[in-house]
Amino acid sequence: MPLSRPKWTSALAVAALTLVTTAGCKDVTVDSGGSPTTTTTGSSQDSKAAGAQLQKLVVAKAASMKGYSREKFPHWRSTGENCDVRDSVLKRDGTKVKVSGCNVVAGTWKSVYDDKTLSSPTLVDIDHVVPLANAWRSGAASWTTDQRGDFANDLDDPQLVAVSAGSNRSKGDQDPSTWKPPATGNWCEYATDWIAVKTHWKLTVTTAEKSALADMLEKCK
Repeated sequence: MPLSRPKWTSALAVAALTLVTTAGCKDVTVDSGGSPTTTTTGSSQDSKAAGAQLQKLVVAKAASMKGYSREKFPHWRSTGENCDVRDSVLKRDGTKVKVSGCNVVAGTWKSVYDDKTLSSPTLVDIDHVVPLANAWRSGAASWTTDQRGDFANDLDDPQLVAVSAGSNRSKGDQDPSTWKPPATGNWCEYATDWIAVKTHWKLTVTTAEKSALADMLEKCK
């Protein structure tokens, strides 16, 4: 069963943000459930492509955490007016999202990690699929702060997702060898998303991480 997170085209994302940023302080309902385009995930073709990408990732031991801090991955960036990347993800991933200015005040979100339905934005965390600390250990320590900021605010790759606060905090900075979404039916897309992010950002994987990702791709049908 593929993750239900919608993936917007750039034009739709801009249109939705324009609607919100020009609304001033009025309450506006943005229903992202019907308008975003979605990609079909979980197919044998997807898993084959992800498997090929996985084989090309550099395998290396996890580097030291020396010098790491979340402040070296500045987020959340502005996306216009008083909106920021977090607002954008909440609007993108929710259905019947209601905003006041740029503040998301209501809506419904399906947490793809544990299949929980969340009825308030206060119950939602925006997760970095590849955690910031994991990125630091797999290559980001050598990036500039601007590059790390690009990574932490990446709306183009499947790196940011709205999930339940409990599942996000359970995950922490773990990779798939030590943490997998409790909703096993979502392992396929979680693995393909993780691989896509590491491929795009040229991050390394550990031996255990690579093995776990390969196992998770077996869930793809």
